Amino acid sequence: MKKIGLIYGSDTGMTEEVTHSIIDISSLNIEVIEVEFVKKNDFERFNNLILGLSTWYDGDLQSDWENYFDEFKTIDFTGKTVAIFGLGDQYGYGEYFIDGVGMLSEVILKNGGNIIGKWPTKGYDYQESKAKIDNEEFFYGLAIDEDNQPELTQERLQKWMKEIEDLF
Repeated sequence: MKKIGLIYGSDTGMTEEVTHSIIDISSLNIEVIEVEFVKKNDFERFNNLILGLSTWYDGDLQSDWENYFDEFKTIDFTGKTVAIFGLGDQYGYGEYFIDGVGMLSEVILKNGGNIIGKWPTKGYDYQESKAKIDNEEFFYGLAIDEDNQPELTQERLQKWMKEIEDLF
């Protein structure tokens, strides 16, 4: 089985915890890289990627993703399959809920990539999200709200991982 790159950024440790949960429940051969240390050729080494991040404040990328974003926009995703998970606070920042997922998705699609693992918007209470797919009731990736729905995280992760493992 080919190795899958899991690239994530975490300021408070919550995205890192979710990353460890993914490793624990997955049967995939995954190499984990913190975006703080990622190089462009790391993206080139993998045909299959999982990206993880949180959205901060008024729709900002997690700080390490923010620092890397200009280079991220230059990556050719042609022939690559990408799944994304995002953490957000649907009540405190409901007008920006998991916007980071949408920001990464926009670049991946523009640069030729294929996104898998879309996730239903049902069960969330938010106003707006750049992660919501136009005219669909889905986000581009898994939405996790550790602030308001931590009891649902493991169930959501298991369901999402089963889905993307089949698609990888």
